[in-house]
Amino acid sequence: MLIYRLGDNMTEKEKMEKGLLFICEEDDILDEQFSFLEKLYDFNNTRPSELDKRQDMLKNMFAEIGKDCYIEPPLHSNWGGAHVHFGDHVYANFNLTLVDDGHIFVGNDVLFGPNVTVATAGHPICPEIRQIGYQFNADVHIGNNVWIGAGSVILPGITIGDNTVIGAGSIVTKDIPANVVAVGNPCKVLREINEHDYKYYFKDRKINVKF
Repeated sequence: MLIYRLGDNMTEKEKMEKGLLFICEEDDILDEQFSFLEKLYDFNNTRPSELDKRQDMLKNMFAEIGKDCYIEPPLHSNWGGAHVHFGDHVYANFNLTLVDDGHIFVGNDVLFGPNVTVATAGHPICPEIRQIGYQFNADVHIGNNVWIGAGSVILPGITIGDNTVIGAGSIVTKDIPANVVAVGNPCKVLREINEHDYKYYFKDRKINVKF
């Protein structure tokens, strides 16, 4: 079968960066990728007491990382965070998986529960093209003050608006607006954040702090 390759005048890395179909196992891509994975390996093998060392390592690993960010090892990342942009005060519990072949943009004050996956890479549904080894990337955008519940999966190309909560175990296949609670597989808006949420923090437990 003859396949026309869009962008044949480009390297596979250039196609990757433009969101075109590309072959991910080309040497120019793998050599660069492995250099970032070495940094990720070192980060995951730090001791719990080495908090300052971890912060310095994250600044060297990520494309951007704001102040007072904390990532609980182990962190899993295709490119070691090289295409990840974190704002300030981002917290990630253990086993955050960042499939960062494309770029992942995360705002300020974002919380990731355990075992969350954020994926930018995908493969064509067409079996003949997929068999050859093509993939594509689509960037993910997560707004400010978002909480991603444990075990959630965010698929390529997704945007999540400010202040939104994604319920545990959700599979986010479409964009989610700001100021809502969204849950399920596929993830759908359950309701808007409302007056009740400003009075109760969990079921019938009243908020007992001033804000």
